[in-house]
Formats: sequence, structure tokens, C-alpha cells
Amino acid sequence: MLPAPPLLVITDRHQASLPLPQLLDRVFAAGCRWASVREKDLPPPDRLELVRQLRPIARHHGALLTVHGDLAAAVLCDGVHLGAGGDVAAARARLGPQALVGLSRHHPDEGLGGADYATLSPIFETASKPGYGPALGPQALSRLPGALALSGITPANAARARAAGAAGLAVMGTVMRASDPGAVVRDLLAAWRS
Repeated sequence: MLPAPPLLVITDRHQASLPLPQLLDRVFAAGCRWASVREKDLPPPDRLELVRQLRPIARHHGALLTVHGDLAAAVLCDGVHLGAGGDVAAARARLGPQALVGLSRHHPDEGLGGADYATLSPIFETASKPGYGPALGPQALSRLPGALALSGITPANAARARAAGAAGLAVMGTVMRASDPGAVVRDLLAAWRS
């Protein structure tokens, strides 16, 4: 089961308009119920400390917190998001059956691989995910049930992603760079529900 509403905010402190604790507090207050700590360039002890800072904020708002690729930090979270070659079975064995496990996908034919969800990208053109080839377009979402649309997702195209079959939305730069991240989340959620 994906969190409701199915909006995943992925962190990137380098793009963030505010320190991540403040930014996620605003995002959760605006109705988002799921964030994933992506800070891959942080040394593991620093990433673990960041998770420790963000977890109480998520809990306060009744939101889930996952982490990208770090099973050690994931034991403090609600799950893990694995890279394209991630081992879903190993993650479930370490985190338990209740953990939310996701995978990154860049082609709809890659499937879910036993994960609860996958992010499928790039759906639209974006500056955050260069190097993955041309945008797949929203029509690719219909070929991967359980996919969250990722890359270039904005309030202007969120409804197109849902209509095309997205199970949810995943955003990073759209929210991280916003001067008012809460307003962007409210707009994304309104577009998803429309």
C-alpha cells in the first residue's frame, strides 16, 4: 500500500531552498505523507544522523520516511528505495515484510521486480535527471502498474501523469527549489485529485 496521497518528495539538500528539516515540515504540513532521503553523497554516518533528525518530523505529521539505498539507515525508517539493480529480497529480509520497498526504473518493461512500487523516469524533460535519455512520456506509465511518475513533474502536468496510469507522483527539484514548498505540494495534490 502506497501512502495516501501517493506523493513522494525526494530530498536533495543541494537544491533545497530551506534546511531539510524545515522544508519537510512545510511539505508534510501541506498534506504530503511520504518523503525519501536521497542524499547519496553524504557519508553513511551523516546520512544516518539526517534520518534521525527527519524521522520525528515525519512522525509528527503522520508521514512515512524512507531512505535511498542505505539499508543501515532504513532500519530507522519506514522503508527503502533501491537503485535499478537493488536486491528487493535482501531489503525485505533486513527490514521486514511491513517495510515499503521501491526500485528505480528507466524503462517500463523492467517491471516492479517484487517491489511495492517503482519510480519511472524520466517521464517529462527535467534538469534533475540528465543522462537517462529522452523523456519516456506519460504513456509509458500505463506499461508499468505501480509506477510513480518521476522527472519534470509539476502541478501543470501531474493530472496528465495520473490519467496515463501513474500510481502516484515522485518529485524532487520542483519541491526542493520552490520558495514555498508547501504551496507547490498543495498544487501538486490538487492536480492529482482533479
